Amino acid sequence: MKNAFLFFFLLASLYNFAQIKGRVTDEKGNPLPSVTISEDITYNGTTSNDQGYYELNTKKQGKQYIVFQFLGFKTQKIAINIVSSIYNLDVKMAEESFSLNEVVINSKDNPANQIIKNAIANKKANIEKTAKYKADFYSRGIFRIKDAPKKILGKKLDMFDEALDSTRSGILYLSETVSKISYQKPNKMKETIIASKVSGNDSGFSFNSAASANFDFYDNYLTFDVNVVSPIADNAFNYYKYKFEGSYYNENNQQINKIKITPKRSSDPVMEGYIYIVDDSWAIYAVDVKITGDQMQNPALNLLTLKQNFSYNSETKIWVKNTQTIDFIFGMLGINVSGKFTYVFSNFEFEPTFTKKTFTKEVLAFEENANKKDDDYWNTIRPIPLTIEESTDYTKKDILQTKKKSQVYLDSIDKKHNTFRPLEIITGYTYKNSFQKWSTKYDGVLTGINFNTVQGWKISTGLSYTKNNREEGKYTRVGTNFDYSFSENKFRSTGSFNHKFNNVNKSEIQISGGSRVAQFNEERPIKELLNSITTLFFKENFMKIYENNYISMLYQREITNGIFMKAKVDYLENKPLSNTTDYTFIQKDKAYTSNNPWAPNDFTTPAFEKYNLVKAKIDAKINFDQSYYSRPDGKYNVSNENYPELTLGFEKGLAGSEKKYEFDYLKAKIYYDLKLGNKGDLSLNAKGGKFFNANQISFVDYEHFNGNQTYIGFSNSYLNVFNLMPYYTNSTNDSYFEFHTEYNEKGYIMNKIPLLNLLKSNLVLGYHLLAIPNKNPYSEYTIGLDNLGFGKFKMFRLDYVRSYQNGFQKNGIIVGLKFLN
Repeated sequence: MKNAFLFFFLLASLYNFAQIKGRVTDEKGNPLPSVTISEDITYNGTTSNDQGYYELNTKKQGKQYIVFQFLGFKTQKIAINIVSSIYNLDVKMAEESFSLNEVVINSKDNPANQIIKNAIANKKANIEKTAKYKADFYSRGIFRIKDAPKKILGKKLDMFDEALDSTRSGILYLSETVSKISYQKPNKMKETIIASKVSGNDSGFSFNSAASANFDFYDNYLTFDVNVVSPIADNAFNYYKYKFEGSYYNENNQQINKIKITPKRSSDPVMEGYIYIVDDSWAIYAVDVKITGDQMQNPALNLLTLKQNFSYNSETKIWVKNTQTIDFIFGMLGINVSGKFTYVFSNFEFEPTFTKKTFTKEVLAFEENANKKDDDYWNTIRPIPLTIEESTDYTKKDILQTKKKSQVYLDSIDKKHNTFRPLEIITGYTYKNSFQKWSTKYDGVLTGINFNTVQGWKISTGLSYTKNNREEGKYTRVGTNFDYSFSENKFRSTGSFNHKFNNVNKSEIQISGGSRVAQFNEERPIKELLNSITTLFFKENFMKIYENNYISMLYQREITNGIFMKAKVDYLENKPLSNTTDYTFIQKDKAYTSNNPWAPNDFTTPAFEKYNLVKAKIDAKINFDQSYYSRPDGKYNVSNENYPELTLGFEKGLAGSEKKYEFDYLKAKIYYDLKLGNKGDLSLNAKGGKFFNANQISFVDYEHFNGNQTYIGFSNSYLNVFNLMPYYTNSTNDSYFEFHTEYNEKGYIMNKIPLLNLLKSNLVLGYHLLAIPNKNPYSEYTIGLDNLGFGKFKMFRLDYVRSYQNGFQKNGIIVGLKFLN
């Protein structure tokens, strides 16, 4: 009886469900993509695909009206009578004729300006109408590559070969999601993905989400790589020029005004194109705009086009976004990729009842088996029909997927990849077993050849074994590194074991030990390659090192959302080292400094005496009000930009070879990155610490600060370095306060300065301070240009720095080579 009831229930559900399908073309029969199709007086809608085909699911039977809306064409409202489960409806749309007579034109006033002013003045009222809702959401993303090169910088490019045709073109990525969303202004969202599909990966989960599609033109800024000014932002008239191009009346007898938007300065983060405004309510009817990569400060991007369409419900009197498309083209190093994301919002429920449990820190979650939906499900639920190209890609890659999972196939790919070449003795070699998910790696020696005055010429390399389970977020790695220093005539080696337990709380254990050479500053402010150059060519041996024999154990994990803990115990035997060579390429008459940071001209006294010590550390990193995405492959944290990141730490030295080496050390750090709308970013990094019972500890265990005497910078920002300060002159075993701040105007100022705006660079202002007891504070003031380079390669930075301590110290130019970071 129960089964019979279920059968009749399903039969009744199918009877009440109907699908309207067809094709939309212009009057000449050309397909129209991205046409918005919706049921009248509802929020149920869809859009046409690139070939003009559409499918609209409805629960209504009998007579109803279907609305077809497309920019530049007359909106059509067509009456139909549904009496079966499938209703075929092909539509031809006629181009819209815009009239300039609908607006009274004053010779002194630009009518477009008044329309935009009205839209800005009514933003709050229009925002409030859609400030709280539930809805259904569908998204589809596709990436295509065209004429892919066979090699890049001499290296074979074969990772895409199976997706390419004979012209080396094809689909690289295709995915879809179906989800339920709850949203409340300004930033509360909960999304539950009920279906996810990735072409060629039945275990994959799409990264498409409603949060990534939340571009609201009623806001002052749209968040891309930089904040892009909306054409109806409060300050929009500082960035845009407007032209009225006509108006027309839609099917509801509402006047729609077409406004052309043009940037006042092409270098600003602004858009160009068209915005359509509804008269009287001054709501957005549609948006069709584009922006270049230069304007977004994304050199790889060529062009991005964003379109939005809004539908009107005559009962609720609300205009709501129902479709959105993002098309983009980017390219670099001969690789040219185009892509498109299509989004459909439907079945809106406004002013729903939300409870305290509706919006939690979990903003996205997947239903169980969301990626296991079959083709029948997708054919029923999918609001936009697949194009022939997309359907073929799914079929082709589904067949290929089975093949790609087989051991025979994976072994054949590995055999090709695992072929050893003699040059790899220098460059490194990796052997893979993809079926069993492990690999071994030899690092080579190309990047392991360096020079310093303690070891002379040094050659280093490493071996490792990795077992990786990406589906469960686990990996295990066992490795060893070893080096030989010719002047010392000494061999050193270390070993390590790492295991990550999962990708949810990021639980991980690390065990390592051995003998190595380390810099006094454990953050290693001097890169070995740079030190080799300054030593051999300029006889400036800035790097100071010692021998560190150790056993170390570390455990870290996120203990609760937003709080990440790390505990570490080290057993250390530290030995001083001295210079063993004065070899150099040039400037042979110049003397090296000693390896003693305390006394650079003392070649007999070591920086410290050999000692043993156990160090126990515990650190807590706190991200306030952190939200996260829950995916089957892990937890992905999203920091709240309204709050800083706080790190607290305690370190204890104990069980020393002498009591004097033992100590207690408390420290804290605050990092904050403040977004200033379209006016750039203000970032700060503040640190402070205090040693206790540390009057006679070894210099190794002092707090050392990142100085720089090379005039070369490597990092993207200088929030953790003093670019003119000697490396060890301000090291301390007492208390300290360290402060760094930078303001990057992201083009807000530079874009407005003639000639300089041609550089497409960013002005950066900085201030850096270090205060320790018994010394005057050290400070630096900086001004520089970031985002410098050629064409698409913006990897340089140039700064002028002035330093002060007991008055003016020095000034200098820092050349930033970010590509070496």
